[in-house]
Amino acid sequence: MRRETAHAAAPIPSLLGVGLRAPHYRAVLQGLPPLGWFEVHSENYFGAGGPPHHYLERVRSHYALSLHGVGLSLGSTDPLNERHLHALKRLVARYQPAFVSDHLSWSSIGGRYLNDLLPLPYTEESLAHVSARIAAVQEFLGRELLIENPSTYLRFTHSTIPEGEFLAEVARRADCGILLDVNNVYVSAVNHGLDPRVWLDAVPADRVRELHLAGHTRRRYPDGEILIDTHDAPVCPAVWALYGQALARLGARPTLIEWDSNLPPFTTLLEEAARARRCLEACDALAA
Repeated sequence: MRRETAHAAAPIPSLLGVGLRAPHYRAVLQGLPPLGWFEVHSENYFGAGGPPHHYLERVRSHYALSLHGVGLSLGSTDPLNERHLHALKRLVARYQPAFVSDHLSWSSIGGRYLNDLLPLPYTEESLAHVSARIAAVQEFLGRELLIENPSTYLRFTHSTIPEGEFLAEVARRADCGILLDVNNVYVSAVNHGLDPRVWLDAVPADRVRELHLAGHTRRRYPDGEILIDTHDAPVCPAVWALYGQALARLGARPTLIEWDSNLPPFTTLLEEAARARRCLEACDALAA
């Protein structure tokens, strides 16, 4: 019989966290770096056992954990996937994470899943639809769900609500939390010719539980250029500046360094986390 370790639920004990990826398991467990928490992609641990759980159990014995999903497809018109929900609920019960999150996006249609997080039209109809689905997920899990703003590369012509305002109203109607991805705010704002500071001003501070920082890639095409949220590079100076502005408006929040592909040595992620820590300390100094 598979044995599961019981973990006590606990809040994030320190503001700095890093995304945990399989190539870094050993570095984390051998070094036990001075971080408060780690975040993992929920779907990578839906299996019952094997090496992923072997290592995650050991990491969880030392650190708080956050579960970050990509598969709830909250904006889809498909019914909520019951198998996915039950797998997520089992994972939550097993690891007792401080946060559980997913994206304000959709990735399924007609029972088929796409390997991307696609944007919603920001209308009253989609606002009511996605808010009800988030509320249903929270009811099923018996806990708050955090909703992350995605990076976007197109806009629907019939959208009537600015994205920041849409996310704020979703959080109010569904009574959920917000995972504010600062890099995604910047990427989307640049791609659509918007001011990211206006986006930030729309977000209700009392709903923001967590911040994400990551790198992106600038790609040039014959008819222009676009920023892609690739999570394969250091955080750029403009995103660091926007992070500082977010902290000034929101106050200190648990902050995660994301790096998902083209993985560097784990020490590089610790360097990024150290820079975020300096920003948080500066925020605390201003608040004192």
